[in-house]
Amino acid sequence: MFVYNIAMDKFKIVIDTNVIISGLHSSSGKSYELLQIIDDKNIRLSISIPLILEYEEVLLRKKKDFGFNKQDIDNFLDYFCKIANQQRIFYLWRSYLKDLKDDMVLELAFESQSDYIITYNIKDFKGIEKFGIQVITPYEFLKKLENTI
Repeated sequence: MFVYNIAMDKFKIVIDTNVIISGLHSSSGKSYELLQIIDDKNIRLSISIPLILEYEEVLLRKKKDFGFNKQDIDNFLDYFCKIANQQRIFYLWRSYLKDLKDDMVLELAFESQSDYIITYNIKDFKGIEKFGIQVITPYEFLKKLENTI
């Protein structure tokens, strides 16, 4: 008898900082929609310590723009860490992409065997297809997810 394993079919993703910022800034866009379902059983989100630190740095800098305080940001990041696959990075490729912070996202996606990097800066990840990783927007990801359910 064949047993269907849903874990094999999960969408393995890394979310770029610009998507987090966009999703917290406005409740009307696709980034917000993605953040609302980030704990979906069909999604395996990966994070690393450097990426969480970047999220924190940017969120703390922009907290007044969002109407958040430090505790709100801590709570958000704690939840993110709780639901995500916490991936260790054992080597660095610096520099493969133009921006070292984008390299950090690529390294995480590669090490965690993620299928997608979700970002609004598609052009910043030019050439990573050879690693088997697709770069897509939140809208494109949500469409893929919708088509599999």
